[in-house]
Amino acid sequence: MPPMKTLFLATAVTILALTEQALAHAHLKTATPAADSTIKQSPSVLDLGFTESLNLKFSAATVTGPGRKAIKIGTAALAEGDKTLTIPVSDTLAPGKYTVKWHVLSTDGHKTNGSYSFTVAP
Repeated sequence: MPPMKTLFLATAVTILALTEQALAHAHLKTATPAADSTIKQSPSVLDLGFTESLNLKFSAATVTGPGRKAIKIGTAALAEGDKTLTIPVSDTLAPGKYTVKWHVLSTDGHKTNGSYSFTVAP
């Protein structure tokens, strides 16, 4: 095979392999409250929707508020085909900015994590 064809074929195979790996991870697709949103009422639950089904035993989130104060949350559950991590919020959130940090394990064994923020308006 000529060198250019070999190089092209190797590049194409590498790109396809990397694309498959990237698609196999559970990425945050939706969040309620939404990332960077401002809401008027304290939420009673957080819903984090992912692109893959999750393993609940190894998936969780934490919430911190103004001054990095830890917010009390309840036990997480899965919904919508095990793609949505539902987290009850035990505390009433005062006005301010809140950060949700999450880590999940998809059912195919890939770990991902991230964070986002939302604001509760006065």
